[in-house]
Amino acid sequence: NSYRIQLPARLTQRGVHPVFHASLMRVHVPNDDRLFPGRSETQVADFGEDGGEWAIERILSHKGKGRSAIFEVKWKAGDVT
Repeated sequence: NSYRIQLPARLTQRGVHPVFHASLMRVHVPNDDRLFPGRSETQVADFGEDGGEWAIERILSHKGKGRSAIFEVKWKAGDVT
């Protein structure tokens, strides 16, 4: 009960396996730019490429210090991570 899908060349070059079990498959819902403006595939997955810089609107909070610091950031694109 597995499916082989056609992946973009950049995913197969990065070693993403094109066979998935049926339980992992979902109906594709395209991105709605009105609800989620400015989304790009490099925001969703990091393929080890230098995607340039992302603009931060502001730092919302933080905890820890030094190398173990963790920040909550609001990006110019509207996401909060």
